[in-house]
Amino acid sequence: MINQRILPRLRGRGLLAVASFCALLAAQSFQNASAQTRSANAGSSVASAPAEYRLGAGDVLRISVYQNPDLLLETRVSEAGVVSYPLLGNIRIGGLSVTQAEKLINDGLKSGNFIKNPQVTIAILQVKGNQASVLGQVNRPGRFPIETADMRLTDLLANAGGVAPTGGDQLVLSGVRAGKPFRAEIDLPTIFASGGESQDMLIQNGDVIWVDRAPMVYIYGEVQRPGPMRLERRMTLMQTLASGGGLNLRGTEKGIRVHRKGAEGKVQMLQLPMDEALKDGDVVYVRESLF
Repeated sequence: MINQRILPRLRGRGLLAVASFCALLAAQSFQNASAQTRSANAGSSVASAPAEYRLGAGDVLRISVYQNPDLLLETRVSEAGVVSYPLLGNIRIGGLSVTQAEKLINDGLKSGNFIKNPQVTIAILQVKGNQASVLGQVNRPGRFPIETADMRLTDLLANAGGVAPTGGDQLVLSGVRAGKPFRAEIDLPTIFASGGESQDMLIQNGDVIWVDRAPMVYIYGEVQRPGPMRLERRMTLMQTLASGGGLNLRGTEKGIRVHRKGAEGKVQMLQLPMDEALKDGDVVYVRESLF
């Protein structure tokens, strides 16, 4: 709104003066809005900044102080989360970020009057304190360092070389959350579907990912390529036969039977339609034509 004290000054000066004053107000409003937007964006950037890696037992560090080569130290964080540093003795840095550990040493050197304005730098040479394991049907199973605090399930899976050809879509993530045992079953394709980002969970120290084998079906009898094959999602009997190269000259569709183990462990012999989906462990048998 126009200040009431200014209106009398504008009266009688014509439309040009009023227009100029309105333009000035619009410019000031735009500047204020821009400043508010920059402030909001700055706050958003701070809130969304990724958390730093937390130092843990076993991590190998290089600690250096600018222009003080005598204080250069390569050391390993003890099981108690402590390192022994010249002039300061034992310092507990386990659980701190690199920035926090640098400040701790920096403050110790400054408050002890050892260095007037120290500039401490910590480099992580080996990550041993925070690790997670990937087991099962992956290309490189093993233990892998958690190098960043925002490492996700897919990041760890990529470090393991991805899912092997024998691996399935079902993963199990187990570990500890809030001091209690944690277990989550995850369908890998849903992570990459729309809205599936929440399934790509953050990895914490000690987590284990288990990748189960892919479901299998078995086909034998009068087909071109008998043997085991991977059961794709919602794969039908017809698609399974096609994966086996189809029936040979002696095979007949009327003689197709599916052997399936029931809930009680007994094997049932079923005659399924061609568009029926098969289940893990099904055995498809194609009989020989009598004519």
